[in-house]
Order: sequence, then C-alpha cells, then structure tokens
Amino acid sequence: MLSIPLPPEDRALSPYTGWTRAHWEAVADGLLAAVRPYAGPEHALIGLPGPRPSVSGTRSDGLEGFARTFLLAAFRVAGAGGADPDGLLPRYAEGLAAGTRTPTAERELTDRDPVSWPVVGERSQAMVEAASIALALRLTRRWLWDGLPAEVRERVADWLSGALRHTPVDNNWWLFPFTVGAFLAETGSLAEAGMDQDGAARAAVDRGLAKIEQWYLGGGWYTDGRPRAFDHYNGWAFHLYPVLHAHLTGDQQQLARYGGRLAEYLEGYARTFGGDGAPMHQGRSLIYRFAAAGPLWAGALSGRTPLAPGTTRRLASGALRHFLDRGALDAEGLLPLGWFGPYPPLVQEYSGPASPYWASKGFLGLLLPADHPVWTATEEPAPVERGDAVLGLPGPGWLVQSTAADGIVRLHNHGSDDQPADQVLPDDPLYARLGYSTVTGPAFRGGADNHFGLVAGGRVSDRGRIEPLGAGPGWAASAHRPAEGVTVTSLVLAAGAEEVHLHLVTGAAAGTEVRHTGWAVADRAVRTRAEAGPSAEVAAEGTGLRSTLRAVSGYTEAGTHQVPDGTVFGRAAALPALTGRTADGPSLFVSAARLSGARLPAESEAQAAFRIRLDGPAVAVAWADGSVHHALIGPGTVTVRREG
Repeated sequence: MLSIPLPPEDRALSPYTGWTRAHWEAVADGLLAAVRPYAGPEHALIGLPGPRPSVSGTRSDGLEGFARTFLLAAFRVAGAGGADPDGLLPRYAEGLAAGTRTPTAERELTDRDPVSWPVVGERSQAMVEAASIALALRLTRRWLWDGLPAEVRERVADWLSGALRHTPVDNNWWLFPFTVGAFLAETGSLAEAGMDQDGAARAAVDRGLAKIEQWYLGGGWYTDGRPRAFDHYNGWAFHLYPVLHAHLTGDQQQLARYGGRLAEYLEGYARTFGGDGAPMHQGRSLIYRFAAAGPLWAGALSGRTPLAPGTTRRLASGALRHFLDRGALDAEGLLPLGWFGPYPPLVQEYSGPASPYWASKGFLGLLLPADHPVWTATEEPAPVERGDAVLGLPGPGWLVQSTAADGIVRLHNHGSDDQPADQVLPDDPLYARLGYSTVTGPAFRGGADNHFGLVAGGRVSDRGRIEPLGAGPGWAASAHRPAEGVTVTSLVLAAGAEEVHLHLVTGAAAGTEVRHTGWAVADRAVRTRAEAGPSAEVAAEGTGLRSTLRAVSGYTEAGTHQVPDGTVFGRAAALPALTGRTADGPSLFVSAARLSGARLPAESEAQAAFRIRLDGPAVAVAWADGSVHHALIGPGTVTVRREG
C-alpha cells in the first residue's frame, strides 16, 4: 500500500522491522514531496484536500499545512547537518516572508489577502502552529533564520509574539507559548526590535513550566488540564517540549528534572506498543498516528531513556511501518483524517485536512546523527515480544496487559475519564471505556464496548467521573456513580491473556438490570455465538482475533451485538455482552474475559488453566503460572494481594 519509494530492507541490522535511518529519510522526503503541489502563492499556505475544514476555517488550515510540514522539513534538514538537496528551506523562507506581511484576523481566504496568516489570538489555532514554526526555526536557525532579511525576521518575530500576549487553552497548550518564547529568547529577536522590554519571551518559558507542574502526578504522568485526562499528549507534548528545550539549551538541571520524568514515563509507555508496531488506540487526536514515536526518540536524544538503542528504533520503526503498511497514505501520498484510511468518527472538530501532519513529531529521531547507536545498533525486541506481562500504572490508573504470542497489548482503564472539574459530560468513547488495546477500537454508535452500566428505559448509564482506587501487579480498580445514591465499584484482575472483572453495585433498587460488554472485534466479517453458561464470543474471520465474555456470578444471559459502522479496524464489528439483575442489597457481578489472537491457545484451554473462587465480597483467582490474586471488594474500596 505504500506509495513512497524505499531502499531495500536490512534484516541483519533491523531483524524486526527491516527499516533503517535511510527508510525514515525516504518517508520524510515522500511526505514532503506529496504536499508540495498544494502549496499556495509564495508557499505561505498549504491547503490540503479534505472532507471538511476545521472549526478554525480554511486560512487557519492552510497555516497548519505550512507549520506542521515545516517542522518535518526542519527535522530532515537539521538531521542532515544542513544539507537540503530538495530546496526545502528556501520555500519555507518564502512562506515566512509572505505569511507575515499583513497578518489578518479573517478566518477564510479572500482575494484581497490570499496568503497572509491569521494573527495569533486568544486560544486560537494559530497559537498551536506558532509553536511548530518556532521550533522549526530554532532547529534550522543557522541555515534559515540567520540568513533572512532583518525586516522579515522582525515581522516573523512580531507574529510569533502574539503567542506571548494571549492566553492559551488551559492544558498542554501552555507549552505553545513556552516553545515560542524559548526561540525568541534564544535569538533575542524581540529585544532587537524593541518589543521585549518586559522580558515576555523568557517569562513565557517560565510560565509554561510552572503551569504544567500543577498537572504532574508523579511516575512520569501528567493530566492534560482536566482532573483525570491521560492520553498520548503525555508523550508528544508534556514530555517532548520541555525535554527538547533542555537538550537544545544544554540546561543540565532542567534535563535532569524533565528528562528523569520522561525516563519514568517510557518505562510504562514502551509497553503499550503491540507486536505489530501499533500504538495504543486511546485518547483524542489519534489521527496524529506515528507521532507516538516522538517521546521514544526524545528519550534517546536526551540520553534519558530506560530503553536500549535497538529497542527504541524497533518501537519507532514498528510504529511508522504499522501505519504505512496498512494504507495510512492515500493515492496522492497524503495523510487523511483517520487511523489507517479516513475514519470520520475518530476526528475532533478542531482538526482540519492538515492536522494529521502533527505526525511530523515522529521524525524527531532524525536529529540523532547517523552514527548514533539508535541507528547503528541491531534492533532488539519490543517489551511485548519479551514475554507476557501485566504492569500497573498508578498515575493514570491503568493496567497494561500484554501477550507475546499474539503481540496484543490491552490497557484496562480505571483512572482516565477526561471529565472537566466543574461538570460531568456524556462519556467520551476514547476515554471512558474499561479497556483499550492495540488491535481494537471503541464503538462510537450502538452501545458502548468494554462497559458496565445500569439499564433504565432501554438506556445504559454512563461511567461519568471515575474515581481511581489503585493499580498494582495484575490489577486496577475504580468507582463511579451512575445514578443518585448508586455506586459501582470495579476491579480487574489479569494474567496472561485472561481477565477477571468484578463490579459491585450498591444503592440500586432490587431488580435493576445491569449490562457488561467486552471487546469489540472488527474485520471484513465477524462471526458471533452465545451459549448457555452464559458466555458469548465474537471472532474476526480474517485475522483470527477473538473476544470472549463468560459469566461467573450474577449474570443470567449472554448475547452479541453488532456495532453500527464498525470500528476504525473494520466495517463489520460486534461485541459480546452479559446481562443480569441486582438483588436486594449489594450485588456482585463477576465475569471472565479474553481478547486473543490466532496464535494463543483456545479459550476453552485457557478456562481450564485458571480458577476463580468466590466467598461473598472476597475473590481468589489462581492463575496458570501458579500465582494467586486475593481481593476484597466493598463500596468504593478494594484491597488486593498477589502471591507468587
């Protein structure tokens, strides 16, 4: 499916992916060549085709096309020591001069002013793009910025400084003025023009770092502005910008602080990549695809990583290949709004046709010289390939469960809901599910996958605000309140590919219906079955992927449900479901679930390999490896102990 000419694979150096630095350079060149025909007059706006503009309008979308591809060009040229055989920098220099000539507040393109950029205003998309432009200029300063005419430098600095004078969205956006300020402070451009008497550039750097500090929860994890919002922005924003800044300035104190946090983050993050290279399918802005490789490269670039050089490259190249091998580029070589191909349900309203080029951050590794060990070391296996593992991440309230035989990574979510502090919004499918994985996507219509809720009037209750109750070796737990006076306390125990889910309902009227759903499997076609027991299974005919859900206690019926429109992984999708009713008093519902690939043992064999023993609110699960989980569950509280 790849339309970019590539050099031959090198399976001696890269036994897992076959890819080398030359492949990354070829892909970068191909991506940049594909957008070139869409550049407007004087290369100021790059208006890519797409199904719709973003909410910021077509002019902003054109700026986005310029800024995000400029960042990719900067990685390519700076990583080559300034070599620019394709003449990238002169074109972007021309665009800088034209775009800042008469900045405008108008959203749409007009005949009167067809090329100028929108000004940077309050919470404007232009602020985001200003950061990419500033970072690109910083990386290419000696080959581009220092050679620009003084009047152009002054205009560009003035346009960028709008990011210092206006307020960003109160989340990772504070790192955009931070990035602009870092460049302007380094060059002294505002001071030269008499526009920085109050030290606004350096103040923006200090302010950005101070703002993100309030969201740092330890263990390498930041919440993105809201109380419990964890996703890929941890890596490609919260860690990438401060670490890269510290690296570029040589500030060892900052590098120790932010690089140390990045290293902690990478310990868990590296385990979220599947054996097929897939990053975890969770959170917003997933159209940025292989930007997920950015924090991996940042660790290598800064020297703050727990990963061997060969592991870093295996993960990063695996992620890039995962998308390109599966049709992430269209016939023109462009990145559409989607995951592989186009997929509208995945796209947020702030995204426009050029938004996917935030994926440029995945090419950060090109800043590492060709003789760096990350490029010369033999690839080593990814964490998922080294053996089955379960890892609790207390910061985000996640349990990461992976199996080596099929390369699947599952993320059990008991801590991220993306709910604002002052209200409770409807569940977001990309944040509120009990589980996410590298091979499944959430259902956006027709009922929630990986969900437990109360049923009233044909509607299943939302999870709402999630209260994390902890995460540890092979377990994670949380509580939520689906209705006034009702608490659902949830616990997952896991080993190998097996999952045991416990949901304790307290405060609900006797006879209240509950519904628990499992993994939504998608492909060109899926097979379903439900049995007495009760249990249900969905199987993908093409990939052999299977999702099973079996009642252990409390549930009385099983079934399967089709997912309208499928998921991002296929047009045909279905999920297994269990239903039951509450008793008079606290009611415990227990099930066993499994998401497995074709290379794992049959589900019936796995059932025989572990045992579940219930004694009121206490449960003991004896796993096939000889370990045992002992758990006690009560309203809003759990205790878990693991033996062996």
